[in-house]
Amino acid sequence: MELYRSHVLICGGTGCTSSGSLSIEEKFVAELEKHDLTNEVKLVKTGCFGLCEAGPIVIVYPEGSFYSQIKVEDVEKIVEEHLLKGRIVKELLHKESVEEDTIKSIDEVGFYKKQMRVALRNCGVINPEIIDEYIAMDGYKALGKVLTEMTPEQVIEEIKASGLRGRGGGGFPTGLKWQFAAGSKNDKKYVACNADEGDPGAFMDRSVLEGDPHALIEAMAIAGYAIGSDQGYVYVRAEYPIAVNRLEIAIEQAKEYGLLGNDIFGTGFNFDLEVRLGAGAFVCGEETALLQSIEGKRGMPKPRPPFPAVKGLWDKPTLLNNVETYANVPRIILNGSDWYSSIGTEKSKGTKVFALGGKINNTGLLEIPMGTTLREVIFEIGGGIPNGKKFKAVQTGGPSGGCLKEEHLDTPIDYDNLVSLGSMMGSGGMIVMDEDNCMVDIARFFLDFTVDESCGKCTPCREGTKRMLEILEKITEGKGEPEDLDKLENLAKTIKSASLCGLGQTAPNPVLSTLKFFRHEYEAHVYDKKCPAGACKSLLQYTITDACKGCTLCAKACPVNCISGEVKKLHEIDQSECIKCGACMEKCPFNAIVKK
Repeated sequence: MELYRSHVLICGGTGCTSSGSLSIEEKFVAELEKHDLTNEVKLVKTGCFGLCEAGPIVIVYPEGSFYSQIKVEDVEKIVEEHLLKGRIVKELLHKESVEEDTIKSIDEVGFYKKQMRVALRNCGVINPEIIDEYIAMDGYKALGKVLTEMTPEQVIEEIKASGLRGRGGGGFPTGLKWQFAAGSKNDKKYVACNADEGDPGAFMDRSVLEGDPHALIEAMAIAGYAIGSDQGYVYVRAEYPIAVNRLEIAIEQAKEYGLLGNDIFGTGFNFDLEVRLGAGAFVCGEETALLQSIEGKRGMPKPRPPFPAVKGLWDKPTLLNNVETYANVPRIILNGSDWYSSIGTEKSKGTKVFALGGKINNTGLLEIPMGTTLREVIFEIGGGIPNGKKFKAVQTGGPSGGCLKEEHLDTPIDYDNLVSLGSMMGSGGMIVMDEDNCMVDIARFFLDFTVDESCGKCTPCREGTKRMLEILEKITEGKGEPEDLDKLENLAKTIKSASLCGLGQTAPNPVLSTLKFFRHEYEAHVYDKKCPAGACKSLLQYTITDACKGCTLCAKACPVNCISGEVKKLHEIDQSECIKCGACMEKCPFNAIVKK
């Protein structure tokens, strides 16, 4: 076994890769060779570390030194100072890592301190393209345990006792779903994984596939054993090229090691796995539409019942969970259901992965115990709102969720609490908004998305969401009428109750929640023809105050030449020509231009 005095972990997730981490890796290889350190320092390309805001990220162990926003030209200094001379390069460390004379390791940084990683346990720790590294972290040990020590019924009981609920949206009890599929009698059954993940700003499943693909493979094989299936399918969106590539590599490696295929562990159990690529349709996140797509048909929802556990792929019983749900399974099997059920709240056990984005300092991926409050996530893990702005709202659950306001910040995060407030857990998207966000415009944004993504099969969703969007556009343009608010609410309730699938049933949530908690903003748009946040262009007006010095910078910046005035004299904006782009306000060095 090769021993190294230092390990350099380089993030190979999508975020850091797009910021140049592959070039950084190449530079490390060259510098280590140059200084004859190749046999002393091990380079490891990992999955996502989570704190995407700080990327590209490089971690050096055993110190746990957290280097952030690294550039190719920084590599030479890290190699020569840290790896060769043992001097940590303080100026390149993540800002929170340095506190007076103390240097914190990555685990002590605020973003990570309150996290508990179960689904993400190996992300940012191992090289996802090397199966031996997964095995070294107890990989495939759970599969060996269930095949040699447990009956299928015992596996299902363990998952039921853990309290694990589906992490893809509705939170249905996972063990119960497995029990239904196991109880369906048929000559053929399937295990499927939903890795479609179409919510704007969501990248939880992608990060697991990129950083720990073997965890999914192991869990799906365990599920196959539990329900009596020998074939699995992973439905992943084609826009995730790194995730798809690493998953395919992992499947081939598992087959080479005899962990997929025939007679696994010599027990007579057979299980194979295939990847199916989705074409980017949001509706294919709905289980029946996803199964239709795997079969090669157009992805459109089907009425339920029958549910997939009874009649799914090719009319055979099919078990379907998402990536994050499966990623919890090996740990539950190894550590026991009592361990898992001790985490979280009474009705929401374990941890949950969230993609934190929007107006937040620490954008990225995090995993927390259920019951952690929104305030802890946003202000402690997330680092609060940038530029001293005031928190206004947080959207949970993506286009299917709702917007919650400041008074909800101390709400413990779990399935039931979020639903009771008019939102939902969803797959785990969490978008933070500040005082500059217009809540009417936010509702319009999400409706615009769902209108575009509706499959068109049922009238309430196809026509209803379109009519709602038209009303919202009318309001944000300053043309709204008082009766529009009642129309919006009635339409939303009708669509919610009459739509065929989850997409339509939850599409009105952003509108209903903003109408409930931010009705005053709707009324300002309708009655006063004003946008309190100053975000709706049709209701904006830029004016030049007496503070103008006549420097002409605003006129030079204006793309439509609607600003006039002589040098060193007060300028004016022709409101009929102004396109309200804000370029003049950004350029003015005297803060003489105001937005009303």
